[in-house]
Amino acid sequence: MELTVSLETICRLIMRARELEAQVPGNENDDDEPTDSDDPLAVLEDEANETIEEEMRTLLEDLADDELAEILALALIGRGTFDASEWDEALEEANNDGTDSIVEQLLDMPMLGGYLDAGLAAFDLSCDGMGQND
Repeated sequence: MELTVSLETICRLIMRARELEAQVPGNENDDDEPTDSDDPLAVLEDEANETIEEEMRTLLEDLADDELAEILALALIGRGTFDASEWDEALEEANNDGTDSIVEQLLDMPMLGGYLDAGLAAFDLSCDGMGQND
């Protein structure tokens, strides 16, 4: 299996997907002032960051069709739908979807970062050491 999409691009997607997954909705309080029952850590909670999702969407939409199919195939392998020996089958299934459909599938996939990471690991690839200077 040889990828046309760069490992750097995949690792950037993994990093952004994990950032998006890690965010939790903040507590909504109609009052402007906190009450005694409010969680003191609520200020650390963040609304889902639309900027990260938009960055992911742009990154995915900028990929060539074959690269996008590879990303989906890696996620399918990482999710366990296919195993590494079934790369061609995973890629064929991914290629059966249209580009817009693949982008939406990936953005709607819970745990996308973990699936892509597991997909890379199935082929002895990893993001270790990448993105440390971002």
